[in-house]
Amino acid sequence: MPFSEDLPCAPEVALSHLDHLWFQVGGTLCNLTCNHCFISCSPKNHNFGFLSLEQVQQRLEESVPLGVKEYYFTGGEPFLNPDMTAILVETLRYGPATVLTNGTVLRDDWLHTLRDAEANSLYALEFRVSIDGFSPETNDPLRGAGTFDRALRGVQKLVEFGFLPIITAARTWDIEQEAKTVEAFVNRLRAAGYARPRLKILPTLRLGAEEQRTHGYEDTERITAEMLRDYDCSQLVCEHSRIVSDRGVHVCPILIEAPDALLGATLCEASRPFALAHGACSTCYQYGAICTNPSSAVAGN
Repeated sequence: MPFSEDLPCAPEVALSHLDHLWFQVGGTLCNLTCNHCFISCSPKNHNFGFLSLEQVQQRLEESVPLGVKEYYFTGGEPFLNPDMTAILVETLRYGPATVLTNGTVLRDDWLHTLRDAEANSLYALEFRVSIDGFSPETNDPLRGAGTFDRALRGVQKLVEFGFLPIITAARTWDIEQEAKTVEAFVNRLRAAGYARPRLKILPTLRLGAEEQRTHGYEDTERITAEMLRDYDCSQLVCEHSRIVSDRGVHVCPILIEAPDALLGATLCEASRPFALAHGACSTCYQYGAICTNPSSAVAGN
């Protein structure tokens, strides 16, 4: 929820440089219905549509003179998009690519193609697989019956093809349980054959389905100008990123459904500053760099 009229004006953050370009390539269509999804993706959610290979190619060309260094693909489930493999192959001609997936629909022929494309590219291809618990008992109440086993098989498949997927988990446990939860995750992944697992713990974003599961942001959970004094704004994704959907260019992946987050039809139009008027902005402020990949083998935030 944005600032109400009786609250102070939100501070703005300028785009200092466009390092990361995101694509809402899977729209809001997903084969799963997770009850904490911040944009409520599901098999019936067509609020945002797929991006075609041609649309992505156009944006890749547009990104070159702007100096984009990395490309990210999200959804929905990106691999429901029939162009997804071709899109990743094409992107590896431009720079490193990361695809966020639930890992349950991966096919061997896709992975053969992508392994060969990465081997013939100067750039790396990363997979981020969402698993929100270290067992069926901790994961499936959030993501659906049987999803832990299916996602784990997807991770095993990626490892077999030589990829080192980043496992992302939304923190739905008490912070006091963090160390034990991470240890249980790592042990379970190693037992499944992933010898050096990479793990990224993410905060929950109280939007979409998560707002219904727990609660939304309070009016007091907002960034103020005072909070930005002496703060490293490069920790905010809007300082160096934008995301493309079938509607245009938005400020960031988290706020894609917010009307004020749609900044323009082109990357240049979307380079204008953005007012941090949303509760989710305070989550980015608190945790920093929640959308980027971790650099270590086993990472927290």
